[in-house]
Parts: sequence; C-alpha cells; structure tokens
Amino acid sequence: MSIERIQQHFTDSVETKLAARDALPEYIAAAADVMFEALSNGNKILACGNGGSAADCQHFAAELVGRFERERPELPAIALTTDSSILTAVGNDYNFDAIFSKQVRALGQEGDVLLAITTSGNSSNVLAAIEAAHERGMHVIALTGKNGGKVNDVLGELDVHICVPADRTVRIQEVHLLTIHCLCDLIDSALLGDE
Repeated sequence: MSIERIQQHFTDSVETKLAARDALPEYIAAAADVMFEALSNGNKILACGNGGSAADCQHFAAELVGRFERERPELPAIALTTDSSILTAVGNDYNFDAIFSKQVRALGQEGDVLLAITTSGNSSNVLAAIEAAHERGMHVIALTGKNGGKVNDVLGELDVHICVPADRTVRIQEVHLLTIHCLCDLIDSALLGDE
C-alpha cells in the first residue's frame, strides 16, 4: 500500500473543502433559511439522489427525524431513495427517470422543500424530480458539482444551488456530506439557539 497515495487523498480532500469554504457559505445559509422556514410552517423536506447521493439523502433524513447533535423535536424529512417496492414498481412500469418524480407528486405539497442531490448535475431522475417539485409549488435545494450540469437550466429564482467547486465525484461527495452537516447544524441553531 502506498502511504503517499493515502496522504494525497487527504490533501485533495482538504484543498477541495477549503475551496468550498470560500465559495459556498452564502448558498448553504440561504438553503438553511429555506428549510427552516418550511419546517417552521409545518412543511417537510423530501430528498432524492442516486448511489452515494442516495445514501446522503438517507443520512440527512435520519439527522432531522432523529437528531443531529442536540436533543430537539423530530423534524419531518423523507428520503425518496428507500422504498424498494416503489422504486422497482415505478422503474419497471414506467422508467427509472420517474422513480423520484412520482413520489414528489404523491407526497409533496406547496411549501415543502426538495433536496435534490446529483454530483454531475445531470441525473435525469433528479431533474424530473425538480420539475415535479416546481409543479407542486415546492422550493428546491440542489447539491451538485462539476459546474452544475443541467440542474442550472431547471432551477427557479427561489431555488438554491449549492455547486461544489470540484470535478471529481469523490471530492464532491465529501463536500456534500459536510454541507448536509452544516444544514443540520444551522436548522438546530435556528430552533434551539447557538450553543
């Protein structure tokens, strides 16, 4: 095993996070405000993404429904990536592009928020979910990288785009996880005050 290769991963991760630290805070703060307002008004957050982004959706929902770092009331969040019966039925009967948009149309309501995660910005099922969210009067928070891809073309004025300044999927995913933790912390801080 190469010690230098391992050290390079740490260095690349740190450098990407430092670039994100300079580029993303205002967007993360805006996203947290949108989410907090929705939650304060009795609305919920739906989250979708593929692969590692699907895991990030589940992580985010778990932090809101359970807790992040402090005890607080449960917050309504649903990862649209977890119901294998819905995913396989819709994927089989319609197509894979519809697996999230059908759930958004079924579960989403005006004032809810869609957290749409795609490292490339080009995942067709995530793009379809964004369009469905707009149909339902929902706000969209998009987490992307690689200059945002096609997500740039489908977001509205009231949506928030958090685009990681990186091209490598692994580095984008690392910043997405940190961003999710920032969002959870900001929501908790708004609810409970600074600690």
